[in-house]
Amino acid sequence: MFIQSLENFLFRQRLLVIALFAILTAVLGYQASNIQLDASFNKNIPLKHEYMQTYVQYSEEFGGANTVYISVCDRDGDIFNPHFFDTLKKVHDQLFFIPGVNRTLVNSLYSPSTRFIEVVEDGFAGGPVIPADFQADEQGLAQVKQNIEKAGIVGRSVSDDYSCAMVSSQLLEVNPETGENLDSIALANKLEKEIRGQFEDDKISIHIIGFAKMIGDVAAGAKDVLVFFAIAIAITSLMVWFFCRSVMLTVLPIVCSLMAVIWQLGMLNTMGFGLDPMSILVPFLVFAIGVSHGVQMINSIGKRVHEGMTAKEASCASFVKLLIPGGIALLSDTVGFLTLLNIEIGIIRELAITASVGVAVIIFTNLFLMPVLASYIDFENKFKAQPEDSHDHIWRAMSSLTKPKVASVVIAITVVLYAFGFVKSQDMKIGDMQAGAPSLHADSRYNQDTFLITDRYAISTDILKVIVETKESGCTYHSVMDQIDRFQWRLENVEGVQSAVSLSSVAKVVNTGFNEGNLNWRTLPRNSTSLVQSTARIETSTGLLNRDCSVMPIILFLEDHKAETIERIVDEVKKAREEMQNDEVTFRLASGSAGVMAATNEAVEAAQIPMLWYVYGAVIALCLLSFRSVKATISVVLPLFVVSTLAQALMTSLEIGLTVSTLPVIALGVGIGVDYGIYILSTMVESLRNGHSLRTSYFNALKERGSAVLFTGLTLAIGVSTWVFSALKFQVDMGILLTFMFLVNMLGAILVLPALASFLWRKQNTAD
Repeated sequence: MFIQSLENFLFRQRLLVIALFAILTAVLGYQASNIQLDASFNKNIPLKHEYMQTYVQYSEEFGGANTVYISVCDRDGDIFNPHFFDTLKKVHDQLFFIPGVNRTLVNSLYSPSTRFIEVVEDGFAGGPVIPADFQADEQGLAQVKQNIEKAGIVGRSVSDDYSCAMVSSQLLEVNPETGENLDSIALANKLEKEIRGQFEDDKISIHIIGFAKMIGDVAAGAKDVLVFFAIAIAITSLMVWFFCRSVMLTVLPIVCSLMAVIWQLGMLNTMGFGLDPMSILVPFLVFAIGVSHGVQMINSIGKRVHEGMTAKEASCASFVKLLIPGGIALLSDTVGFLTLLNIEIGIIRELAITASVGVAVIIFTNLFLMPVLASYIDFENKFKAQPEDSHDHIWRAMSSLTKPKVASVVIAITVVLYAFGFVKSQDMKIGDMQAGAPSLHADSRYNQDTFLITDRYAISTDILKVIVETKESGCTYHSVMDQIDRFQWRLENVEGVQSAVSLSSVAKVVNTGFNEGNLNWRTLPRNSTSLVQSTARIETSTGLLNRDCSVMPIILFLEDHKAETIERIVDEVKKAREEMQNDEVTFRLASGSAGVMAATNEAVEAAQIPMLWYVYGAVIALCLLSFRSVKATISVVLPLFVVSTLAQALMTSLEIGLTVSTLPVIALGVGIGVDYGIYILSTMVESLRNGHSLRTSYFNALKERGSAVLFTGLTLAIGVSTWVFSALKFQVDMGILLTFMFLVNMLGAILVLPALASFLWRKQNTAD
């Protein structure tokens, strides 16, 4: 009754409906034109995770993980020349004045906090590595080289081979000039323009890494997404034309699906959201899902025109026929995406909102507006689709899949594939699988800069900080410092830890200096007075202690940030903590870039299973409401589950780890695949309820929906397969995964679904 009333309103007030949609599209189109790319470091981390509570608590004292590193290198391999030091000073000063940089934490050879201490006849002497009266002449350069060696910063501020020097700083989350969240993309552009562009020449090379720079490079590569979007639209348009041989029916699904994307972007901007570079592919998925439903609509309209109906009659009939299955499929997608809101990582929540808003509006643009527009088309001499029975021989052959013997073979193959996929998927890693930025190709400028910095310096940019909490003035107690020292030694010997530093290890070096540099004295003094003497000269600006010496981090420099490396080290930290923690000393995970990655990996791992339960729970609930049949629900959901497992196996084979970027793909894959099954099964169940046999019912479903399902799967797979040529590695990976999901979900709907039905509807699996 409701659907009939809705049909009457839409088709009696067609001009009003079209005008309303046109106005909304114009308004939201204007809003969409103002949407900005929006990237924030904090969106990528689980702020409520235990590690991130520690990170936030101590980020002001010991720095956060959002750091920029700039390695200034001499192309001839020797930094001790006037031109290099002049450039290094300019890079330091330029970074200092870039908005969003924490100026108090800018560190280089020119920083006042970069100091050396040496043992002299009268005790200790020291000062800045680069003195205030420094002149870049032969004598001055020789003195600076000596100071660098005395300061023990070779491998940290200066590369091992003296070919490069580092300038680094923490970044603020709020831009102090605007009071708004830091625009990482704008900052990356400034780094590229004002530092690399200004100071790199034929003698000096500049290498920049850090989250902001990585996001900036991803955003720059994301511009190519528009090109691939245009290619996908062109391919889809061409394929739709071959399908229906009507220009008007080709234009309809393309225009309505693009309208859904415009509404999506406009509504996001209206709600105050930007578009994160890591979720920039979502609008294409919305377009793809829209085309999928649009093709079903034009297929239905075309068939009814061939039956002799007028354009308006065919459009009305198709609207009534497809509103329930199409609406249920889109609601399943929407609710499935909304379940991602349970994952407490900002970027995933934004992706959930972006995807669910986009899919929800397809209900209006493709199920409501499209048939209204189609009702105005004059199909005479324009619609030249193939005769109604042109594919009957194919559908009859495929309907044999409902025969018990054939179905048994299909089920057996499916079980084998699932078993293989399940075993393979158990090897899927949580986190990044490659060194460098996995979102970018290994030969990208960013990753090449990362590899150069890792190779030339003794420390890496992958830092894990274990925060040690103790009593006030804890660094004056031997028992406390010894506990820290033993904890550090244990972690230094874990595979994957490149080196480590703490107040304890530095205090041992200072104690050596107090004893004429004799290495036998490289130990912690047991006497409190001597211990105070060994730590008194170590300033809080080093990041090794707080003001009252009650908190001291142990800083671990990791060889890389691969998932297995971080997992191994974090596990060892937890074991050591259980064994060594006492009433005096508390060891807390974690800060530093690797600490953030560890927290994110654990949050992703914890969210993986619940997310699947939420997604499949939503799909199951809506299928039960729609079909009111457990059999029908099983027939739709089981193929989706098999494909999800195979997709995880594919990720393992391609060495794609489960990360913040790839976790939502599983949910997206279910959303993409559920449409095929619902459309096929809705016609099939209707035929079964009319008393037809299972084989006849499946034949009728294929005759009604088969062409559209096959066509949609192939078309969308071809469109996303072009992503393998993208400049972004994560887009290449997503292209491969989505191509797989489009095709295999389609095959699951037309092959596995009828085989399952053969066993579930045994009583109706007989001839008519």
